[in-house]
Amino acid sequence: MTAIEKQLYAAPKNKSYMLTITIIVILLFLWSMTAINLQAVDKSGLMIASNILKGIVNPNLDLLLNVSSNSVLYLLIETIAIAFLGTVIGAILAVPLAFLSASNVVPTPIAYITRIILIIIRTVPALVYGLMFIRVTGPGAFAGVLTISFVSIGMLAKLYVDAIENLDTSVLESMTSIGCTTLEKIRYGIIPQLTSIFLSIVVYRFDMNLREASILGLVGAGGIGAPLIFAMNSYRWSEVGSILIGLVILILLVELFSNKIRTKLVQG
Repeated sequence: MTAIEKQLYAAPKNKSYMLTITIIVILLFLWSMTAINLQAVDKSGLMIASNILKGIVNPNLDLLLNVSSNSVLYLLIETIAIAFLGTVIGAILAVPLAFLSASNVVPTPIAYITRIILIIIRTVPALVYGLMFIRVTGPGAFAGVLTISFVSIGMLAKLYVDAIENLDTSVLESMTSIGCTTLEKIRYGIIPQLTSIFLSIVVYRFDMNLREASILGLVGAGGIGAPLIFAMNSYRWSEVGSILIGLVILILLVELFSNKIRTKLVQG
C-alpha cells in the first residue's frame, strides 16, 4: 500500500457532516424558491421586456454617438468621473481608519471600536447614502461623489487592515537593529510592502464604484442612471437600448483594464 493510499484511508470519515450540510443547503434553496411568484408576470411585463430587447437591437445611434451634454458618451464620462473621484477620496480617508483598526498597530480597544464604526458604515446601502446626501447637497454629481466616497471607506479600510496585519515584521526588526528611525521604518519598511497591495485594492473598488455610480443616478445623484430611468418611464426604448449598450461597453473596458492593472500590481 502506497503512502497516498494510507493517508486516504487514515483520513477522518465526514459523510454525516457532508450529508447534514447538503440537507441544510437544499432546505434553504427550497425555502428561497417560495419567494418566486410567476403569477405576477403578466403580458405587460413581458411586453416591456421585449421592448427593452428591441431597443438594444435598434438603439438611438444619434444619442449613442453624439458628443453633446445629453449624449450617452457625456453621461458615461460623468459616471466615470463620479466613480473615480469618489474612489480616490474614499481611499485616502480609509488609510488612517485602517491603521486605527489594525490590532498590531494600535491597542486592541481602539482597534475594536474603529472596526465597529467601519461595520456600521458598511451596513447602510449606497442608495440610502445617496438619498441622504441629496437632501444635504441637492441632486447632482456632487451627491454621487460623496456617496461613493463614504461607501468606499468601509470596504477599503477592511481590506487595508488585512494587508497591514500581514506585514513582514522581520524587516522592521532588522531596521530597528541598525538604528533606523520611525520615519525611516515607515518610508523603507512599511510603505514598499503596502503600496502595491493598497493600489490593487483601490483599482478593484473603482471597478465596483463604477457600477454603484450608474445605479446612484436612479435617485438623482448624477451619472447615467437618471436618464435611463426617465427613458424607461417614458417608454423611449431606443434610448434605453443606447444607454444600456454604452453601460455594457464601459463596464467591459473597465473590467479589462482593471484586471490587467491589478495583475501587474500584485505580481510587482
